[in-house]
Amino acid sequence: MLKGQRFLLLRNFIELEDEQKNSLQILLEVNHSLVIAHSMKEQLRLFWQCSSKSEGTRFLCWWIIQEMESGVEQLAKTARTLLHLAQGLTSYFEHKIDNEKAGGINNKIKVLKRQAYGFPDQEYFKLRLYNLHNKEYQLVG
Repeated sequence: MLKGQRFLLLRNFIELEDEQKNSLQILLEVNHSLVIAHSMKEQLRLFWQCSSKSEGTRFLCWWIIQEMESGVEQLAKTARTLLHLAQGLTSYFEHKIDNEKAGGINNKIKVLKRQAYGFPDQEYFKLRLYNLHNKEYQLVG
């Protein structure tokens, strides 16, 4: 029954079309643990809407406690992981920095690596990496 339905669980509930919401509802009726996990995932999205570090910290602590008390071992494991990452997560509210640019740079490096089959040696590849940000050598796309 879960086959091919994973994307329904991963997408934002509010972005689903009516037919997809119905399919998700049927899926959730079958598995109580899945209901808890999905609702906790949707609640965690609210963390990014907090207005301050203290509000974010309170929300994250509340959310972690809810996960621990859910009775679902996989959620408790996720809660423990987020507890270890809490300081980094809440630092977002001070600096408002995300990994978007780093992801873009990593993608450009992957593209350059695929193109590297024609490079004469490893040293040339390093030089191209160092000049990745220069307009003259910038990758298209």
